Amino acid sequence: MCGITGWVSFHHSALPHRPTLDAMTRTLTRRGPDAGGAWLDEHAALGHRRLAVLDLTGGAQPMTDRPDNPEVVLTYSGEVYNHHQLRAELARAGHEFRTRSDTEVVLRAYQQWGPACAEHLEGMYAFAIWDVRRARLVLIRDRLGVKPLYWAHIDGGIAFASEPKALFAHPEIEPRVDADGLRAAYGLLFDTGSTVWTGIREIEPGSILTLDRDGIREHHYWQLAVHPHPDNREATVQRVRELVEHAARSQLEADVPVCSLLSGGLDSTVVTAVLADELRLREGPDARIRSYAVDYTDQAESFTGDILRTGHDTPYAAEAGRFLGTDHDTVVLDPHALLDLDHRRAVVACRDSPIGVGDMDTSLYLLFGEIRKHSTVALSGEAADEVFGGYPWFHNPAALAADTFPWLLVTGDEAAMPLHPDLAATLRIGEYRTDTYRTALAAVPHLPGEDPTEHRLRELRHLSLTRWLRQLLHRKDRLSMAQGLEVRVPYCDHRLVEYAYNAPWSLHSFDGREKSLLRAAAGDTLAPHSVRHRPKNHYPATHHPDYNRGLQHLAREALDAHDGQVRALTDETVIKGCLDTPADQLPWGHRLRLERVVDLALWLDEYRPRITV
Repeated sequence: MCGITGWVSFHHSALPHRPTLDAMTRTLTRRGPDAGGAWLDEHAALGHRRLAVLDLTGGAQPMTDRPDNPEVVLTYSGEVYNHHQLRAELARAGHEFRTRSDTEVVLRAYQQWGPACAEHLEGMYAFAIWDVRRARLVLIRDRLGVKPLYWAHIDGGIAFASEPKALFAHPEIEPRVDADGLRAAYGLLFDTGSTVWTGIREIEPGSILTLDRDGIREHHYWQLAVHPHPDNREATVQRVRELVEHAARSQLEADVPVCSLLSGGLDSTVVTAVLADELRLREGPDARIRSYAVDYTDQAESFTGDILRTGHDTPYAAEAGRFLGTDHDTVVLDPHALLDLDHRRAVVACRDSPIGVGDMDTSLYLLFGEIRKHSTVALSGEAADEVFGGYPWFHNPAALAADTFPWLLVTGDEAAMPLHPDLAATLRIGEYRTDTYRTALAAVPHLPGEDPTEHRLRELRHLSLTRWLRQLLHRKDRLSMAQGLEVRVPYCDHRLVEYAYNAPWSLHSFDGREKSLLRAAAGDTLAPHSVRHRPKNHYPATHHPDYNRGLQHLAREALDAHDGQVRALTDETVIKGCLDTPADQLPWGHRLRLERVVDLALWLDEYRPRITV
């Protein structure tokens, strides 16, 4: 896993601007702490920061097709899990390889198939290719959008990067935010394409952008499609198990230590079970994979349920670890560490955004930092809820009937950023949500003759996979890569996603609850009974009253920051109500409002953006 950046301009030579490329690349050092590289010619500048995972000595980048007078140059971030098969296929086609890395497989695949190489890749990736022969830049992003890739116009071309902060190191790009950016941030609709930053766009998942002298062109090489589901329940369960096992087993490969994130929920337990079994097959019956969970001091005593959490994770994670035979470790965090402004600044900086989930972001960042002391790669159960229908909105009649994005019913307006009334009148977020919802529904593919229930649940699954999931992947990528940790997500295997998306809802809920297919596929061998049958639980948050008191203090200070700019953006009356609530009675939604105010102040401090509305 790595960080990439660079630009192409047909108006100016890149050769005199090595310092600019170096500055852009330096901003991504935490994504790639092991090595850095740069390549420039008349029109193109490509930079790279490397986190070495495969072929530690041979995968240096940017990579060229040959040492002298190259015709193809690649800067690449990610992992291609079918690189062994592709290497064999490309070798049969006459290609010769200098390294063992999957990076070179991507480069040779481009030589063989051009931009259509994307259709041959299985994995998570974002990369840029400068085709010297054709004077063409090609940007490609993986199907589900696991790896980020941003771009912006410059004179005579475009600049690109794994993160917006790298683009801000280019002299033609500055951190600006307009009304559209604030809508994108605070509407909580998780658009792709547009971002909070004026003029900076994301390459959409499953998309290719090409730039040459004729201009810019974008197209999708993959999107969710519908087709009739051919299998009965028994065959579907068996196929789900095969796909999950294949995805997890193929993602174990690395030349560095690998571990698993084991929360004690069904999703992570199934992934960990497959990894533990595969490791024993490869290394012998005594091999044990390391697994990690997170907890907080006094959580067992202070835990109280809320809208997202019904129980304490740690006992389930420990039981799952014993059942699977892992070397399990629980990272216990002090709630006061979550209030440390240095930690919170680091989180806001790695997000490049004022929007997050407060203590849950900070704790995940700290968890990844502890894991990185022992492992370089971790596998996660992220995306199983979107793939297998695990969220409350799939099973709530109110969500099924609602004419809006389903997660807005769960989080509610009480968890939204309380915008200043004048700003709220300008942004008209309610209208923005309505218009965006109509556009999002129009993009959902359907089979002819679907009954109303199937029709609606396909819409909810599509919205979850193409919007809600993307912000979770964004969060996991940024917080893990900021610690130099690569997190892989087997449930984002596109074949598994496609198969589950086309299974009728009656199969997804055949046992009368969430994630029926995954639970049945797990059976008695991949997860203990207690884990298979516990209710859905979200990522843990601290419930300690001291955290709430400390957060209220930080929010009071934030309101006074930046010469009143925070006050000018927020509804002080609403925030005052949150501040006046006793810390031990602070509802989850009110706490999240305070988190957003604190993060806004830190974001303004980090980027000093020019805001115009």
